[in-house]
Amino acid sequence: MANKIESNPGYPNITNSDDLYARAVKIMHPVTQTLAKGPGQFMKGVAPKYLKRGKNAHVWDVDGNEYIDYNMGIGPISLGYCYDRVDAAIANQLKDGITFSLMSELEVELAELVHSIIPNAESIRISKTGADVCSAAIRIARAFTGRKKVLCCGYHGWHDWYIGITSRDKGIPEEVKDLTNTFEYNNIETVIQSIDADTACVILEPFIFEAPKDNFLQKLQEVCKKNGTLLIFDEMWTGFRIALGGAQEYFKIKPDLAVYSKAFANGMPISLLTGRKDVMQLFEKDVFFFTTFGGEALSLAAAIATISEMKEKNVSAALDKKGAFLKDGYNTIAEELGMASYTKCTGYNCRSMVTFDASAGDPLLLKSFVQQEMIKRGVLWAGFHNMCFTHSEEDLAYTLKAYREVLPLLKEAVRENKVAALLKGEPLETVFRKVSNYNIKPKTVKS
Repeated sequence: MANKIESNPGYPNITNSDDLYARAVKIMHPVTQTLAKGPGQFMKGVAPKYLKRGKNAHVWDVDGNEYIDYNMGIGPISLGYCYDRVDAAIANQLKDGITFSLMSELEVELAELVHSIIPNAESIRISKTGADVCSAAIRIARAFTGRKKVLCCGYHGWHDWYIGITSRDKGIPEEVKDLTNTFEYNNIETVIQSIDADTACVILEPFIFEAPKDNFLQKLQEVCKKNGTLLIFDEMWTGFRIALGGAQEYFKIKPDLAVYSKAFANGMPISLLTGRKDVMQLFEKDVFFFTTFGGEALSLAAAIATISEMKEKNVSAALDKKGAFLKDGYNTIAEELGMASYTKCTGYNCRSMVTFDASAGDPLLLKSFVQQEMIKRGVLWAGFHNMCFTHSEEDLAYTLKAYREVLPLLKEAVRENKVAALLKGEPLETVFRKVSNYNIKPKTVKS
């Protein structure tokens, strides 16, 4: 019998998942199309590898096991799986068609809606993925300023200008790598030391989990303006979540450009680039950014329905409330158990993260153990609380109940130094995304 949302007697049977994986490894390298969904981030031997369906905040794997999901498609599921209003909009549009030979009227309708919500959206472009619009923002910033260099902080996709400064940089020419450099979040001095007369733009996630301190974002905007550098907010995670108008509404800072993708179409592939009209007008004649599927109508319909639902139901406030219940609840349990010195839940309520300190052992092993035990109890857990609108009160209460069972087990395992011995499968792999301690001083580009 498949595991349910309860304290199951055993770990889930994942035979079908493993069979699919065995087929995939023969012809797919790697097997996953999204790194955060891949087997390296979930315990092999315990966690499922393939999901079959979802409804609201629950998912079912290919073996029939049911879980409360806190990954939410790695971000795009903001309302919930198979959300009725969004699915109805997709189904209605499907009757009329998916992609046409001319523009869709839905492009105008979505642009007007976005213009009314996002503070800097004087002009709007629509595309398909986050990496698309990040790279478009970099290109037009270079065109507008006549400069080459980029300063970045956070994760910005797979394209050459960004990925060349990471450990996965093979295939990127050195000349391209030399044009992008990084700075440290919440450390304005690393920006001041790095920015120069050839810096076209500064792009960053307004926050990842750490909150901005000492007016960091305001100071960053001032430094950029003084240097003639464009400020770009990468709002893949913050947009439509922290507030309907994203981080720029929440922090009352209007960047020159901003990019969005994950939350505003409840799982359909679509992205946005918003910004100053004088900058964005360069797309008319001087800068090329077009794609066949930019006006794909099913995603447009889903985006309009999702944003409308978010606006009418005040979804950002609901995400904040639900997320606070989990984050504060986790920290209360950790404190009661005397574990707060080495585990806590941090971040903004709409998207928080459970962390483990090396003082108690290898953080990856500690995280692997908690994931193993949460999965046994019917929670698909990867260390994050990516909240959606349909996480129910029952889901949240059950999750804290599971934490109350699992954290004492972790405490005992740490005390007896047997965390690794208690793992039933292969531990998690190191996360590729790096969010701190990676400042790089710009190189001098030879003319």
